Amino acid sequence: MLLNQFLLLAAVLFAIGVYGVLARRNGVLVLMSIELILNAVNINLVAFSAVRETVGGEVFALFIIAVAAAEVGVGLAMVLLLYRNRRSIDLTEIDQLRG
Repeated sequence: MLLNQFLLLAAVLFAIGVYGVLARRNGVLVLMSIELILNAVNINLVAFSAVRETVGGEVFALFIIAVAAAEVGVGLAMVLLLYRNRRSIDLTEIDQLRG
């Protein structure tokens, strides 16, 4: 497969992720959109690493996967806190969680 095909796939995933972050108010869907953005970056890293025949892209992609797992943990904790206090996961109400 060509590099262009991987870059096109990553661009489509990135665009869908950005749209999801900007257009959605549901906390879980925003977290899923952020995951799409990070996976698009991983596809780019692995594709360029394969073309250059180095392992740097794969190693960096593993670090991004670890950061994404931590982001999901913190993000879901925030969504659960919002649901527990407001009985909704609408992100427009997150400013009401101030201490």
